[in-house]
Parts: sequence; C-alpha cells; structure tokens
Amino acid sequence: MGRLFGTDGVRGVTNVDLTAELALKIGRAAAMVLIKDNDSQKPTVLIGKDTRTSGDMLEATLTAGLCSVGCNVLSVGIIPTPAVAFLVEKYGCSAGIMISASHNPCQYNGIKIFQSTGYKLDDETENMIESIVLENSTEIPVLTDGAVGNRTFAKNAVKDYIEHIVSTTDVRFDGMSIALDCANGSASVCAKEIFTSLGAKCLMLSDTPDGTNINDECGSTHPEELMRFVRDASLDLGLAFDGDADRMLAVDENGELVDGDKIIAICSKRMKDEGTLAKNTAVVTVMSNMGFFKFCDKNHIKCAKTAVGDRYVLEKMLKDGYNIGGEQSGHVIFLDYAKTGDGELTGVQLIETLVKSKKSLSGLAEIMRVYPQVLINVKVTAEGKQKYNNDEYIISAVQQAEMELMGDGRVLVRVSGTEPLIRVMLEGSDIDKITALGNRIADVVRERLA
Repeated sequence: MGRLFGTDGVRGVTNVDLTAELALKIGRAAAMVLIKDNDSQKPTVLIGKDTRTSGDMLEATLTAGLCSVGCNVLSVGIIPTPAVAFLVEKYGCSAGIMISASHNPCQYNGIKIFQSTGYKLDDETENMIESIVLENSTEIPVLTDGAVGNRTFAKNAVKDYIEHIVSTTDVRFDGMSIALDCANGSASVCAKEIFTSLGAKCLMLSDTPDGTNINDECGSTHPEELMRFVRDASLDLGLAFDGDADRMLAVDENGELVDGDKIIAICSKRMKDEGTLAKNTAVVTVMSNMGFFKFCDKNHIKCAKTAVGDRYVLEKMLKDGYNIGGEQSGHVIFLDYAKTGDGELTGVQLIETLVKSKKSLSGLAEIMRVYPQVLINVKVTAEGKQKYNNDEYIISAVQQAEMELMGDGRVLVRVSGTEPLIRVMLEGSDIDKITALGNRIADVVRERLA
C-alpha cells in the first residue's frame, strides 16, 4: 500500500485528509500518467460520484486538474462505482474516476481511478501518480488557449448502466416482492428501475439522499432496519447496498442476513450445475467463514484463497481464469459481466438463482453453515507490527489454540494493513471455546507487542 493510495483508491476526511488542493494535484498527475501514450489529441476522462455533498467540490477540482493538462472530462453525475467501470470502456474513454468513500460516513470521501479497460489501477500506476503528487517527479506542462480541455455531460449514463445490468439475466422476477435499501447513496438513482423492469415489486428504504445521510444507520453496514422490514412486511427478500453500490448483502424472508460468503456459495453452486463455473472454482479471501470452505468440499467446488481485499480477489480471477469471487462483506465479482464488485448485478444474479431453484432464500442459504466467529483487534506499536511474524511466544500461543480446536475450527492472526492493530480471528462450532482461545492469544499479543 502506498502513501496516497490505499487498498481502494485515495480516501480520507474531506478538507482534512482529502482537500480540494490534493484533488487538483491528483487530477493533473493522473492525466499525465494515464494519457501519456494516448494518440488522441484530447483524451477524455469520465467522472462519476456518489451522493455526498463534498462530491461536487472534489469533482470541480479534479475536472480543473484534468482540463489544465489537456484532458476533456465527461461528467456522468451520481452513479454507482461499477457503472463507472462499465461506462469508461463503453464510451471509449481514456480513464474513469469515481468520487466516493464507499461504505464510510458522510465526512469521508475518496477518489477511485479506473483504466480505459474498466479495471482499477495497478500498483505501478498508482505509484507513478503518487510520485508526481508528493514529489513533483514529473514536470506538468502549462497549456493555454485551445490546448486546455473542456467538460461535457453524459445524458444517458444511468440508462445505459441499467440496461447493461438487466441484460445479464434472461429470467423474469414477476410475482416477487423485495425491499431495496439504497443507503441514501448511488443505488438511489437506479436500483428501483433495475428490479422493477425485471418484474419485481419493489419497496424502497433509504433512497432519499440529502448529501449528508449516506450510510447513516442504513445500507449494507447497518442492515437491521431492512431485516425488520422484510420480516414484518412478509416480503420474499431484501437487498442492502453500500454508499457507492459496489457491495450488497441480502436478507431472507425471515429477516435473517445472507452475507457475501453465502451469496457466493449460492451463485457458484448454480453456476456449477449449469456448467458455467470457470474451472469449477470460486475465489474468496482468507477471512471467509470456515463454513464456505466446507461447502466447497461438500459440493466438489475448488476454492482459491487470497489476501483480504477485493482487488486481490480480482487479480487472482484474472490471472487464473476464474469467473466468480468476492468477500464476506458483499463485494462479489461476476467477471462474465463486470470488472469490479457490483451490488446491483449481484442482486440480479442472486434472484435469478432464487427463481430458477423455486426455493425461498432461506432454503437456498442452508447450502452453507456459518460457523461462529470471534474477532479481537489488539492495538500494538508500530515496532510491534514489525515484530509480530517472528515472535515465538505468539507463534506458540497460536499453535496451542489450533491443537485444542483439533480440526473443529481455525485460527487466523494477521497484521492490519491500515491501522496499528493485530487482528485475532477464530472460528469454530463452540463459541465459548473460541472466545476463550481468542482472548488468550490476544493477551499474549498485547503483552509482547503493545
């Protein structure tokens, strides 16, 4: 992870970490790196945003930076992150930028940059942009008169994205009643039309953004209201998106949560049965529930594991030719239709599976047992983070816990990539046992590294 870019773009508190001045610099630097080999006299960069009030400010400064270096800007307005990934290629743009802090509260915002192919930037390209922004490693030209870029607006961007998502299924959702929690974010502009056009009756929650209420006690990070609503209204299911709609969690007819692991299990099993599961493999991270790995064994599906982060899932899928993967958080990638996680696409694929199976969502979710999980975050020093891998006392504590679980659980201890923390995670069938073991390991980590 670089000094400017994290695991999913640049992100921080607006006007504190992510200022207008920094956005201007990022726009100028991104233009220099992304279009240096472009044959077009004035390449075009597409810009979208979620519903945060600060999106207008950051779009203005990013646009100024891009235009000052000779790029044209195509503004698509409020739209999901996966729509930017789709439209940048559809419209033949040289790059795409999404202004969003995803599931974070309103005071945060972020900048995600996509290549002309629709994929997010690789580490090398991010490092080049960082170098220009932070070290002035490349001289940025001063353009005047007609050499500067201009800004135009795409009138049909949302419509084009909706048509794309609807085209990914040949199944109708007639007769289904579903609730859609849009997190007062990007899904507010398109979720209802996507699912109603497929025949579903949609009841809407948190679809009235005011610029400050994005992810505010709603959406995939706070699905409690949706869980109650679906149960009390006797609906077939509910879908909860995050602020930029690149992730989705589902709720079954009983108001029970169906997380990303279960969604991947349900859809990969359908794909296997249909013969469309590439190399008979699903890709997940090491943090996926142990129940997912047991599901794969039982259903003769191969499982590829990656480090935590949807970018690593995508890298694995592209490298080895797999077509479904994702995270417990609801980032699910259907590579046959999209190049990034897409909450609304995931919802369509999940309901398609539901319709074809003629089962309830709770019935489908039984395909995978979720094992109890305990996660303890231990605050450590910066020096402690460096020492973790070689501390024999911690290694011994982990090995002892694994022996006591005797195959009926697992232990995963890892260093946080963004915070001064060691994360201690245990899974197993006995919640009291894994809690006690987790606290024991955490005490050793605290004693040795805090």
